[in-house]
Amino acid sequence: MNVINVDSFLTYTIAIIVFFVGIYLTKKITFLRNFNIPEPVTGGLIAAILITLTYFIFEREITFDLSTRDKLLVYFFTCIGLNARVADLVRGGKPLIILLILTLAFIIIQNIVGVAGAFSLNLPGEIGLLAGSPSLIGGHGTAIAWSPVIAQRGVESALEIGIASATLGLVIASLIGGPIAKYLIKKYKLSSESAPLSVGIKYAKSDSETFSHLNFMSVILIIHLCVIVGYIINEHLISLGIKLPLFVSCLLVGMLLSNTVPYLLPKLKWPARTKSLAIVSDFSLSLFLTMSLMSMQLWVIAGLAGDLLIILAFQTLTAIIFILFLVFPLMGKNYESAVLSAGFGGFVLGATPTAIANMTAVTKSHGPAPVAFIILPLVAAFFVDISNSFIIKFALTLF
Repeated sequence: MNVINVDSFLTYTIAIIVFFVGIYLTKKITFLRNFNIPEPVTGGLIAAILITLTYFIFEREITFDLSTRDKLLVYFFTCIGLNARVADLVRGGKPLIILLILTLAFIIIQNIVGVAGAFSLNLPGEIGLLAGSPSLIGGHGTAIAWSPVIAQRGVESALEIGIASATLGLVIASLIGGPIAKYLIKKYKLSSESAPLSVGIKYAKSDSETFSHLNFMSVILIIHLCVIVGYIINEHLISLGIKLPLFVSCLLVGMLLSNTVPYLLPKLKWPARTKSLAIVSDFSLSLFLTMSLMSMQLWVIAGLAGDLLIILAFQTLTAIIFILFLVFPLMGKNYESAVLSAGFGGFVLGATPTAIANMTAVTKSHGPAPVAFIILPLVAAFFVDISNSFIIKFALTLF
């Protein structure tokens, strides 16, 4: 098997092409458009399938350098922070607590479903646990981190199972969020009551807003300043034994500056909720998700299909039921909660960027939901990884 390594620059370029393919297909295929399937998902999955065919037919394995992808994630969450307002956070106080409780409850439920599914298929409980919160809510990073521990318990293919579960979960998460929101919005006749949109250029301010290369460059400068300060804070926290993803620090710095600088320097043109910032935000998120999906090695998943797909089918059904009967009603049974439902599906089966992409696709069609874009990343970033680790440790003691 010959391996073709694609460097970061070419990966970046290919991702842009794949994204435009996704846009074209979404415009042409009514189903994708009506059910709010994100364009990066469409293009990324097509690319992953073509790369898999190349692997089997021509015996060529294509791997991508994804270093640029991780920088785009920092860009995106910094934009989210810059768009945040204190008023939105105050409104999000109670929903934030409710969403946190729901998420913690679902981590436990997800592991119960995974283990029960494994037992029903006469598989070790550890495999079911690995197909639960370590790979789904936890994502690839958590799955990789816990795979050696589970491998020591006799599951030799723990790493492959974890990666396959996380990858399949990412695909499923990208596909269910839009249809769930569409169903809820249509059934309850919901509509947005907020403006402008936090993510996406369609609703960003008015069409009369001046847009120029200077505005765009000033946005890039502000983002970079936030990232620099966020990086310094992140390094300091690490030295204190507090480890958080870099994008969390950058998001918080963006929030802090957006709620202080405009009041201290009212004559300064601040980029919050402008077209320039929305473009950077959309660009970063779109390419991050495109790179994530097009780089999937589906042949690895193919070798682990069957029982794993059955367990993940149970997980998907459980997530949908949980969202429809608990998340949506408890979060307010309004438009914001419908958007959050799409995000929750993307988060608990995939990753935070998947959740944001799902919510973005919905809000571009139906209108803004600013609180949803603030509270979901906060829950995902601050609380889940720590809570998930404790729950996984406890679950392993039961076997």
